Amino acid sequence: MTSTQYNVENYEDIFTVDSSAYVDSIEEHVERLRDKQISKYRVKSIWSGNMLEIEAYPLWAVPIGKRGKRGKGSSIAQQNLNDKNTIKRVTRIVHTNFTEKDIWATWTYANDQLPADHEQAKKDMQNFIRRLKRWLKKQKKYEKFELKYVYVTEFDDSSGKKVRVHHHMITNFPDRDVAEELWNGGGRVQTRRLQPNDFGLEGLVRYIMKDKKKKPTKRYTISRNMKQPKITIADSKMTRKRAERIAMEEVRAQELFEKMYQGYKFNDIEIKYSEFNSGVYLYVRMKRIDTLVKHKRRLDE
Repeated sequence: MTSTQYNVENYEDIFTVDSSAYVDSIEEHVERLRDKQISKYRVKSIWSGNMLEIEAYPLWAVPIGKRGKRGKGSSIAQQNLNDKNTIKRVTRIVHTNFTEKDIWATWTYANDQLPADHEQAKKDMQNFIRRLKRWLKKQKKYEKFELKYVYVTEFDDSSGKKVRVHHHMITNFPDRDVAEELWNGGGRVQTRRLQPNDFGLEGLVRYIMKDKKKKPTKRYTISRNMKQPKITIADSKMTRKRAERIAMEEVRAQELFEKMYQGYKFNDIEIKYSEFNSGVYLYVRMKRIDTLVKHKRRLDE
C-alpha cells in the first residue's frame, strides 16, 4: 500500500521566516530539519530563457499544521507575497520572450494630451500597438513578424485631476526610431536596448512595476502570444539530509547546484523556515553560461 504524501502549493506562504531571523536553538533547529515526517523534498525548476530558478520544499507523510487566523499584519504580509509573486511571474515571461536584441521604452504625454483616466490611457496604448502592427504588415521583411510586448501604465489619480500618465514597455519591435515616431502622446520618448545582467532583466521588471506614488493606479498588460517558462518537477533531486546540510551551511550551495545544473552559474540562495511546520524552503537563482563549470571535488550525497 502506498503512503500519502502531503504537499502545499502555497509553501511560500508557510515558509516566511528568513534564516537570519531564525530564533530556535541549534538543537531545535536540527530536530525540525530532521523531522521523520518529512518524506522527501520536491524540487521545482523554472527555466526562463537564460535564467533558472530552483525551489525546493518538503513533502510530509502526515498533514501539515494549519495557519492561524489572519489579522492585519498577516494581510499585509500576504499582499507583499502577492506582489512578489507578480514580479516573479512577469520576470519569467520577460526572460522567456526577450533578449538583448529587444528594447524597452518609456512613453509620456504632453500637458495638453494627458488622458482623463486609466481607461483612456489604456485605449491610447491599444491604438499605439495597432499602429505598430500596421507598420510591420506594410514592411515586406516584417509582414509575418510576431509583435510581443509587456507594458505597465502608471499614474497617480488621488488628486482627482488630470494625471501625469506614462507607460513603460518591453517589446521586440525591430525599429526603435519608427516606434518613437508612431507614438503620438506628444511627450518625451525614450527607447533603450535591453541589457541583462547576472539576474537577467529582473531589475528592469522591478523598476517598471514599482510604486512611485503613495496611491498609484497601475496595470500591466502582456501580449497573448508569449511563450511560457518551462517548469519541471522532481522528487528525487533533493534528500532530507542534503536539504539539512545546505540549511546548516555544511555543504556549499554554489558547488552543489552548479553540479546539479551543469551549464548554469549560481547567483544566490534564499533560505526560509516556517513558524508552524518542519523543514526548510530553498530558493536558488542561476544563469546559463557558455562553458560548463568544472568541479574539483566530489560532493558528499
